[in-house]
Amino acid sequence: MTVVTAVGLGLVSLGAPAAPADPTRRPAAELKALADAAGVALEGAPAEEIARWATDTFGDRFCVTSSMADAVVAHLFSRVAPGVDVVFLDTGLHFPETLKVRDTVARTMNVNVRSIRPRRTVGQQDGEFGPRLFARSPDECCFLRKVEPLERALADYDSWATGLRRDESPTRANTPVVAFDAKKGKVKVNPIATWTEADVDRYIARWNVPVNELFKKGYSSIGCWPCTRRTKAGEDPRAGRWAMFEKTECGLHV
Repeated sequence: MTVVTAVGLGLVSLGAPAAPADPTRRPAAELKALADAAGVALEGAPAEEIARWATDTFGDRFCVTSSMADAVVAHLFSRVAPGVDVVFLDTGLHFPETLKVRDTVARTMNVNVRSIRPRRTVGQQDGEFGPRLFARSPDECCFLRKVEPLERALADYDSWATGLRRDESPTRANTPVVAFDAKKGKVKVNPIATWTEADVDRYIARWNVPVNELFKKGYSSIGCWPCTRRTKAGEDPRAGRWAMFEKTECGLHV
């Protein structure tokens, strides 16, 4: 099955047989050594320096991932490595405001947005697993619509970047700027891990970076619409995610 995404986005083929292993891919031991050394050397370095190390080290075997809550990390890498791949997981359950940020990034930034969809549409998932899987088994729904598509999307890369920050939640407090992800066998780069919310706001204001309009409507962390609610004053920023469950992460970062 082939999906044609919105104007300005890449053409993404889903469901095709896996390609043979790329012989140019670096061995896991080499990637781990690179990550371990960089994690120490780049701690405290400016985000631009971390981004430049990643793109210089991995070249076209590197990508950026973005949830399009804002486009800070996509913009950061567009300045350091114009034309870089930006992977967006189009779950089929995003708010329209989120898709608007994606489309704005594709239209206005010097990046290559790849919009990756799950193997099943929402309707197909309902038919196979029953309706509203997100309300009954959010971990399973997140796996089908986020975790597996990301694994597939990262197949051609040795390293990827995220927008994780240490101040976002207790579960992210020890996020390294560079680390080896043993489960994926790849190097994970978090260039703004040490930034605060104020740092993000300053960057957005300086560069006029696209931001999800839902932040102005009381949302402090934005995911799929069925599992995201507005947060109240004083609540943890991620309290609005999976509010009826003992769950704070979708599984992409564990």
